[in-house]
Amino acid sequence: MNRHKLLLWLSECTGDDIWSIPHCQKRGVPADWITELRDVYESGFQSPSQMIYFAEKLVNQFEGVRDVDLACRIAAALGLNVAKIVSVSANRAACVIKIKESLEED
Repeated sequence: MNRHKLLLWLSECTGDDIWSIPHCQKRGVPADWITELRDVYESGFQSPSQMIYFAEKLVNQFEGVRDVDLACRIAAALGLNVAKIVSVSANRAACVIKIKESLEED
């Protein structure tokens, strides 16, 4: 896997987004990664952070790949200890930040 492409995908990850399947395909994410990571997510309505928006509209369900999962897959491909990073991260966004910081330290 091309390190430059992996780092480009990682730079787009926030930890809070879900990439649509067409977006993953357009960005060149390998089909086996998409198959491995794809899921259908449901909006929660107890807080704004649980709500899923697509094209600026609230949706009940959305099929895609959480960018935090993609970031973890990228980290594994780049040789990072993903389990350790996840264990010290307070939330999804913190996990992605920690992955990016770990790569900067290399």
